[in-house]
Amino acid sequence: SSQWIHFWFYALCVLLAAGVVALAVFTAGFALAALVIPVAMWLCRWWLTKTTVYTLTNERLLVTRGIITRHQDNLELYRVRDYCVKQPLLLRMLGLGNLELLTSDTMTPNVAIRAIKDVEGVREKLRTSVEAARDRKRVRQMDVDNVDIEPVGADDPGHHA
Repeated sequence: SSQWIHFWFYALCVLLAAGVVALAVFTAGFALAALVIPVAMWLCRWWLTKTTVYTLTNERLLVTRGIITRHQDNLELYRVRDYCVKQPLLLRMLGLGNLELLTSDTMTPNVAIRAIKDVEGVREKLRTSVEAARDRKRVRQMDVDNVDIEPVGADDPGHHA
């Protein structure tokens, strides 16, 4: 993911740092110690984004994240049900986009891959990989609408529910 997804967060950190520097004028420089807060906020967000890695294999999408404690989600590709590409104005101007996946996996029913380059190309590559995984596993997705189904024998006058 690109760091651009945190633009407004980073802007807030800059404003906080500017406020601390302005406050330092009135406190003989003692307030400068508070610069640790916006700098730490910036670094934590930057590092967390930097350590989030998406790996697409022919069987799975692996999402690894975490700074101190690493967490890895494994999504079997045949479980992907739908894809959605979203490109807010700022990301579109930067040539980036978000790819959201709807899955049948209970641990990861929704996966968002945010602020990636060539989002359409990634979606197509993922789609091709999903179809290949379904073919290998001989799995097909069924779309079932919410339909009221009457129990068998419901029209039988002697049937009691």
